[in-house]
Amino acid sequence: MTYSLKPALAAITLATALLGTAAPACANTLEQIMQQKVLRVAIDLSAPPYGMKSETMKEVGSDVETATLLAKDLGVTLQVVSTTQANRIPFLLTNKADIVISSLSITPERAKVIDFSIPYAVIQSVIGAPKDAPIKQMKDLAGKTVVTARGTTNDQNVTKLAPPGTNIVRFENDATAITAITSGQANIFSTAPSIIAALNKKDPAKALDIKVVMSTSKMGIGVARNNPELKEKINELIRQNLKNGQLNAIFKKYHATDLPQDVLAEGK
Repeated sequence: MTYSLKPALAAITLATALLGTAAPACANTLEQIMQQKVLRVAIDLSAPPYGMKSETMKEVGSDVETATLLAKDLGVTLQVVSTTQANRIPFLLTNKADIVISSLSITPERAKVIDFSIPYAVIQSVIGAPKDAPIKQMKDLAGKTVVTARGTTNDQNVTKLAPPGTNIVRFENDATAITAITSGQANIFSTAPSIIAALNKKDPAKALDIKVVMSTSKMGIGVARNNPELKEKINELIRQNLKNGQLNAIFKKYHATDLPQDVLAEGK
């Protein structure tokens, strides 16, 4: 089984090493954000429907709308910092962004290098394949080629769960992985249900069914370590917008379902 999470992990390690003990000083605090009146948010714009570009090249998606909502609540201007799946955390660690809102699932590994807000949404990790593909469980992937986006939870899950003999091909983002599917390079995709839905809408002839659900993860907003005021303010705004229904409305608009009750409960 191919294994290559090293580039993403190496990038995080390198950024941490370069920053050293100066990391907290480099990260913008809540006070600095309010003084500058700009919130820089790292978002992967090649991960529909979380982040993407419209036909008019406008930044859209559930994460984009979440960032827009938080910036409005803070009374500052939103600056979207376009990133990739693998660079989301390094961008935060090197002060290219103040926070990360980019389909970032909360994991113990990531929590070692950044802080997370309380959950604001969820993401599932699944295996998609053509309807007639004989895949019912992970062991059925042996000898088959699976594409995924490098450094994502989907990459981690398929790497961990796929049997020996699975050929895992990693692309730099979901958009290029989708292109591999639509161009016929592969027809098995380790990704999120919403991305499969976007792919099916874009190219019905290459439609995929969800064959295996590998995990369901809560997503958090990434904040630099030792930045407690900013983290607490973000948590306050998430609770407020879970309670008033705005985060659920955003999620339902793009994912055609309500947030799970355990996420909504964070706003009570």
